[in-house]
Amino acid sequence: MPISRIAVGSPAEASQPDALRAALAEFISMIIFVFAGEGSGMAFNKLTDNGSSTPAGLVAASVAHAFALFVAVSVGANISGGHVNPAVTFGAFVGGHITLFRSILYWIAQCLGSIIACMLLKFSTGGLQATPAFALSSGVGAWNAVVFEIVMTFGLVYTVYATAIDPKKGDIGIIAPMAIGFIVGANILAGGVFDGASMNPAVSFGPAVVNWTWDNQWVYWLGPFIGAAIAAIVYELFFIVPDTHEQLPTTEY
Repeated sequence: MPISRIAVGSPAEASQPDALRAALAEFISMIIFVFAGEGSGMAFNKLTDNGSSTPAGLVAASVAHAFALFVAVSVGANISGGHVNPAVTFGAFVGGHITLFRSILYWIAQCLGSIIACMLLKFSTGGLQATPAFALSSGVGAWNAVVFEIVMTFGLVYTVYATAIDPKKGDIGIIAPMAIGFIVGANILAGGVFDGASMNPAVSFGPAVVNWTWDNQWVYWLGPFIGAAIAAIVYELFFIVPDTHEQLPTTEY
């Protein structure tokens, strides 16, 4: 059972050089991801007079996020594992692949990276455009959105497990960043029109802080964390054979 492998760790981890390097890598990767992803929405709004909610805008957001996440995961993979998402970190924690204290360090770095990226976007555009904050579409209730986030994040974290965490991944690990970017892009096409398709609490947290808009923010934390936990438990229980399971190095997930 995955829960039996959960490790709390030690507060001393927060001062270990490798943990600090990993947190810095998560911070930088998140800036790269959020700046490109949120920036694409702002650019599309400027070019099309608030057209980011149109079909073309949805496709543009999907492509931009897929490409940006592919790069962000790739550049952080050899240092922190390239989580670039508090929900992915939580899924790795549930499976016993990262300690609680290191997870907290990652979460802080990821949220700070998102905030800094949104502040840079606001400053570099002269404050003329607001950094898009996540919101529910008309007719979509909070609990409907929670289900959307659970399902989409399940697909994301399941993909992470299959391509990056599973000890049997073999050569398929090479395409992990691409697969992770693709599933996020596809999920944006599926759920973006309903609740923005966050799948990433840090991505929704940054714009909320900069715009000081907190409507339904809990949705973008609860849904992804539940979806990540379910994906981790399912994959660990059914696809990672217990007697061949190995704790991954701290530089990976």
